[in-house]
Amino acid sequence: QVQLVESGGGLVQAGGSLRLSCAASGRTFSGYGMGWFRQAAGKERDFVAAISWGGGKTNYVDSVKGRFTISRDNAKNTVYLQMNSLKPEDTAVYYCAVDWGYEDFRLGNPNGMDYWGKGTLVTVSS
Repeated sequence: QVQLVESGGGLVQAGGSLRLSCAASGRTFSGYGMGWFRQAAGKERDFVAAISWGGGKTNYVDSVKGRFTISRDNAKNTVYLQMNSLKPEDTAVYYCAVDWGYEDFRLGNPNGMDYWGKGTLVTVSS
């Protein structure tokens, strides 16, 4: 059974940093892209960042470019999201996702994801 377990969320002041982690288990993830989406209260789930299996491709939503960095450790089946210069508008539940290939991540399409984590809450106070 595939499991994605996020960690690292919490409460931080504006301008602060957090590092999210997502550990995947239950199958071989060779060839799978990994990424992050977020969902603010009352809003749809939106794409944040993604990284391809080999790490050669990364994508970010414009609003986090230059502030967030995605990385992965395939030996640990883990993806990370380093979030710096956090803003109150970054407040959301952050979800880890895994998908075969990379096309749906490139398109920022949440409906194409193969597996989801349960989410971790990030709250940025002003």
